[in-house]
Amino acid sequence: MTPGFRSSKTDVSLFYYTAEQSRVFLLVYVDDIIMMGNNDDLVTTLLKQLSTAFKIRDLGSPGFFLGIETVRTGDGLLLSQRRYMTDLLGRSGMVDCKPLTTPTSVTKVVTPSDTPYENPTQYRRIVGASQYLTITRPDLAYAVNRLCQFMHSPTVDHWNLVKRVLRYVKGTLDYGLQLTPSSSTTIHAYSDSDWAGCPIDRKSTTGFAVYLGSNLISWLSKKQRTVARSSTEAEYKALADVSAEVTWVVSLLQELGLHSGGPATLWCDNLGATYLCANPVFHARTKHVEIYYHFVRDKVASGDFVVNYVSTTDQLADILTKPLPSTRFAALRDKLNVAMLPPCA
Repeated sequence: MTPGFRSSKTDVSLFYYTAEQSRVFLLVYVDDIIMMGNNDDLVTTLLKQLSTAFKIRDLGSPGFFLGIETVRTGDGLLLSQRRYMTDLLGRSGMVDCKPLTTPTSVTKVVTPSDTPYENPTQYRRIVGASQYLTITRPDLAYAVNRLCQFMHSPTVDHWNLVKRVLRYVKGTLDYGLQLTPSSSTTIHAYSDSDWAGCPIDRKSTTGFAVYLGSNLISWLSKKQRTVARSSTEAEYKALADVSAEVTWVVSLLQELGLHSGGPATLWCDNLGATYLCANPVFHARTKHVEIYYHFVRDKVASGDFVVNYVSTTDQLADILTKPLPSTRFAALRDKLNVAMLPPCA
């Protein structure tokens, strides 16, 4: 590696170089490399130095990286997987399907079916490929996570759910994740849980969305490992999950010298969970909660995190925990910075 580059301890694929006020970041994935910095001359110099030690080719401004297209917009970049989505529709025979406005239904409950799907390999292949779409499409995270829960024994009903997701993909081929310049480097995150939302095992679903300034940088939709005895417990577990993610983000920013120094703000729509984060007393109703969930209390006590209440109406992570009506879904999708490609792209 070129002298001066340092390996990130937080992300093993990341290397960074600092010279006074200039910074250059280099991200490596096998034989694909992307380099960026705030000094064009320094970037050019470092590329020349790298070319003396490695056989590399400068492709200029990023067009595609790991199958993700970067499209320049008037106020930033839009990350798109339009080609990948088109290919996925072709592989599943859904190119000419009728589009839908949401990937999940608010009326149809997913329950075990007695009719197994005749081609489980196809189900696993299409759902497995759909997971890659969630890299730039947080609006698909909940639906794809739910489909992944039936990989072991998919039924005809489960395959119908796959087709619904693909019909939504068909109607949103021109959508991607918008990234815009932001003067703020503060971190704020929304955490939510759908208590006992799974009709099969009554486990809850955790969802969170982490923002750096105005940009969405991390999100998750995942079924919790244990059954929660109350909505407060389910929300508290979700807060623990987002706390771990925010801790990692803060560690990375501190290492790169980009952290603002202020505490991260976590937004939760359950008052009981917010009180539990600030109160060190173990109440009778939370004695059974695993100890490792309580590290969020330590973060609050040390001043690293601030946990605030947000109304359910303004809870952005709601889209990551349950099916929503089309109007509500579209509104939250916009707030997750999922936007349409410009007409000329």
